[in-house]
Amino acid sequence: MDTTVAENPPLPPAPEPDPNTLGGRLALGLKTFREMPVGRQIALIGTLAGGLVAVVAILVWALSPTYAPLFGQIDPAEASEVMKALDKLGVPYRVDNGTGQIQVPQQRIAETRLQLAGEGLPKSADIGFELLQQESGFGTSRLIEGARYQRALEGELARSIAALEPVDRARVHIAKAERSVFVRERIPPSASVVVHLKGREELTDAQINAIVHLVSSSVPELVPERVTVVDQRGRLLTANTKNRDDQLTLDQLEYIHRIESRYIERAESLLAPIVGGRNRVRVQVTADLDFSRVERTQEAYDPERTAVRSEQLNEEERRGADPLVGGIPGALTNQPPAGGVIGQQQAQPNNQMPSSRSQQTTRNYEISRTLAHIQETPGSVRRLTAAVVVDYADQVNEAGEPVRVPRSEAELETLRKLVRDAIGLNEARGDSLQVSSAPFVPEPEEAGEPIWTQPWFLELVKIIGGLLLALIVMLTVVKPALNQILPKPPEPEEEEEAGEGVPALTDETARAGEAAAEGEEGAEGEEIVSLTHEPSSIAALIAPKGLDRQQLDIEAVRELVRQDPKRVVQVMKQWLAEDGN
Repeated sequence: MDTTVAENPPLPPAPEPDPNTLGGRLALGLKTFREMPVGRQIALIGTLAGGLVAVVAILVWALSPTYAPLFGQIDPAEASEVMKALDKLGVPYRVDNGTGQIQVPQQRIAETRLQLAGEGLPKSADIGFELLQQESGFGTSRLIEGARYQRALEGELARSIAALEPVDRARVHIAKAERSVFVRERIPPSASVVVHLKGREELTDAQINAIVHLVSSSVPELVPERVTVVDQRGRLLTANTKNRDDQLTLDQLEYIHRIESRYIERAESLLAPIVGGRNRVRVQVTADLDFSRVERTQEAYDPERTAVRSEQLNEEERRGADPLVGGIPGALTNQPPAGGVIGQQQAQPNNQMPSSRSQQTTRNYEISRTLAHIQETPGSVRRLTAAVVVDYADQVNEAGEPVRVPRSEAELETLRKLVRDAIGLNEARGDSLQVSSAPFVPEPEEAGEPIWTQPWFLELVKIIGGLLLALIVMLTVVKPALNQILPKPPEPEEEEEAGEGVPALTDETARAGEAAAEGEEGAEGEEIVSLTHEPSSIAALIAPKGLDRQQLDIEAVRELVRQDPKRVVQVMKQWLAEDGN
């Protein structure tokens, strides 16, 4: 018995993938990749992976925000608390491995600092009198309370000093001697200030003096001489401001600047309406001031002005001789007078001596005397020098064109008198004034801040540059690698050559071409394409009335050329080939 084993019919071959679809192109690309040598496969994979990684890295760098330090310096003990607060607030941050600074996105620095300030962070830069609000234990001693108050006072002073523009932060240390009835000589308090300056900033003498007086005024019995200021580099700043005779140098320069600015403002405000605006006049004033301190006592006498202070008058008068004196010298002359009778006047001798009279006057005069103690205030003006330049005047010439001409001498003299009276020039002390006219060059319009200095500009440049760089990598690395794997899509098939059917120029020739393509055999040399058939319906519709057959055919050909020029080119090529044969 014959047994016939039926063999399985062979499987039909797998259909070729369609290159016009994405799946088909991927399948063809995978087939092509498998057929490549191993070395080329590894190089192609490495190139493609490296390009994609570079593109991703560039895009991440371009689109990621720019980080900046949140605080300049912060104690490591508080850095962990700040990081926990940032995690709680949901603010992205990173820690610089080199400096240990906490960095956050630049556009969120101000917002983050305000939020951390609400949380009381960082504490090292924010200790003041709020330290006294903390609850004290029941057994807290007076010594601890005093130390807390002193620490709070030091924190408040550090805050005030840190408010200065060049100062980033500061620390203040106050040393007080304890009061005791057993100590005869008390040590006065002292203070030390450590300032951390911003970048390359420097404190001026006036700012150092301000810090010294701020601290000394805040602590009882603390004199400015016992306050020491040191910067972060260890330089003693108060040594330059003690025992100096030129402590008012900066104040003097500031005072001179204010005086000169006041004179310039007076002159410009007076001349601006006359010359046509402030941009058409320039005034400069130099003031020579006397800052010497003078104290003198003056005593002056005026001989022309006298006054009688005291007067004494003494007058003496004698009439005749003394009756008891006279006679012959000797003992008889010295006899006492004879007794007289009461009420009887004694007879006077006839030989009386002439009378005498004397007068003595003593007068004391006081001369006018002036005693004055004069203390002259520094800053008096010794000499003023002013220079004024005005722009040319605008006029119109004979042709009606605007011109600029120098100002006349009479006008300049008028301006000179106005300026002299405005700033109070005194020729007796050597003041001088110069007024002249000169053409002014028009000033360019002040533009705003350059766009490249704006904070958003760098971010925009970073994003655009990253995108362009990623595009360049894609076009130069990734795309060529993909082209090695994925085949190009097939181009549309060209039109059939002559003899297999050529598109016709009219509807009838198109039908003739279709019949020839179906297998109808025609005589050799029979023309497939003809331009002498009836015009198409389109040409008949668009052609104006009254045209003959030839004109209609021409219009139909023109319309076909406008609608489908490729067909016309194919027909022309076929005609040229037939003529050559």
